[in-house]
Amino acid sequence: MKRAPAPPKKQLLHFVFGGELKDFNSTEFKNLDDIEIVGLFPDHASAVAAWRAKAQASVDNAQMRYFVAHLHRLIEPGDHEEEGDEE
Repeated sequence: MKRAPAPPKKQLLHFVFGGELKDFNSTEFKNLDDIEIVGLFPDHASAVAAWRAKAQASVDNAQMRYFVAHLHRLIEPGDHEEEGDEE
């Protein structure tokens, strides 16, 4: 007997970006023109992989920080607790 195909995974857009901060204890960027846009990703796992690679590559600069923004939460604010979308 044939199995039914698995339903497609819901796309959960994530945005990865970063730059040099003014201060270690803040999230204010030193220069907005220098913010690096790493990319848009279809799920949390791939966004975290990109974030981790950029963070590790900039480990020598203590003021450089990268962030993962959950764009799907802005698009569909009612759907916060999706599977595989940990904080």
